[in-house]
Amino acid sequence: MSRTEQAAAAFTKLYDGAPDGIWAAPGRVNLIGEHTDYNDGFALPIALPQTTLLAARTRTDGRLLLHSAQGDGRITELAVADLAPGAVPGWAAYPAGVVWALAEAGHPVGGADLHFDSRVPTGAGLSSSAALECAVAVAYDELYGLRLPGPELARIAQRAENAFAGVPCGIMDQMASVCCTTGAALHLDARTPELHRQVPLDLPGQGLVLLVIDTRVSHDLGDGAYAALRAGCERAAGLLGLRALRDLPAGNLAGALDELPAELVPLVRHVVTENGRVAEAVARLREGDAAALGPILTAGHASLRDDYRVSCPETDLAVTAALEAGALGARMTGGGFGGSVIALVEAGREDAVGGAVTAAFGAAGHRLPRLLTATPAAGARRLEL
Repeated sequence: MSRTEQAAAAFTKLYDGAPDGIWAAPGRVNLIGEHTDYNDGFALPIALPQTTLLAARTRTDGRLLLHSAQGDGRITELAVADLAPGAVPGWAAYPAGVVWALAEAGHPVGGADLHFDSRVPTGAGLSSSAALECAVAVAYDELYGLRLPGPELARIAQRAENAFAGVPCGIMDQMASVCCTTGAALHLDARTPELHRQVPLDLPGQGLVLLVIDTRVSHDLGDGAYAALRAGCERAAGLLGLRALRDLPAGNLAGALDELPAELVPLVRHVVTENGRVAEAVARLREGDAAALGPILTAGHASLRDDYRVSCPETDLAVTAALEAGALGARMTGGGFGGSVIALVEAGREDAVGGAVTAAFGAAGHRLPRLLTATPAAGARRLEL
């Protein structure tokens, strides 16, 4: 039985009837462009093959029922009319928030029976929350005949995470989950997501593998540290008279840093140089030279570690061990404070690099990491039963 068939069967057992459809939304890995999206900047994510499946069926009574195969077995039942920020605890806040955001935006949506089955690792910095949100967004778009474009669905999902779940993320995760395509990285302009572009990324064709190293360190962006970083960037932009840090040219960086309080200097330096690394990465990929991403990734990690200070001993160790084992480049990916590291390696070397990282973690007394490989996959979509 396929995974899609399993989701349909589980739904039928839970809700005493077949679903109207099955939808999938992926997690994501961000190649480069971290903490730039909420500064109206640029990023270069890919969608993961790992997805959240959603079996769904509309209801006419205004009730929203949610169940997760990875949960405690209980069905969460809510009234769509009563949905409000802060009113839904735990994982259910992410999908419920999408229904709330759609209704708040004036779209004629009602209730549904929802069953989720996710293969996106949670807490690993791979956007498991965005996968939940975007699965609901694309399912509701079809079930209720909304016909919204992908970037608008991503905005709805982002609003759910910001205003309903209370995580002040930018739009990169949701855009990746909705708009990525197979065999390409998404060149995102966070100020104008509608202008996103697909950049071909054929890793196997160039003899490369992207190794994802889940450090298994808890990744929670709702604990205040992420919000403090965003607030610092917004304060810096205000002091510089800018709409956002995206508007600070790299050539003006040194002079601008002289005008800022010391605590804001490293934040601004990271954002401006990270936008530059995105531009460089896109240029190298358009030239067909994916191996040239390696030094760009490593430079990005140094900036996240030293300027933005969102790394941790485990992610730093993973990067160091991967590079010493021959990776072309490596960096933490995602919001930080734990999560995952990506390493670009030559095909055939992934086991050696993964083994070296695992050995380093064991020697340091850390929990052993989980390893997977990532290839650019498709964004959110309906699946055939």
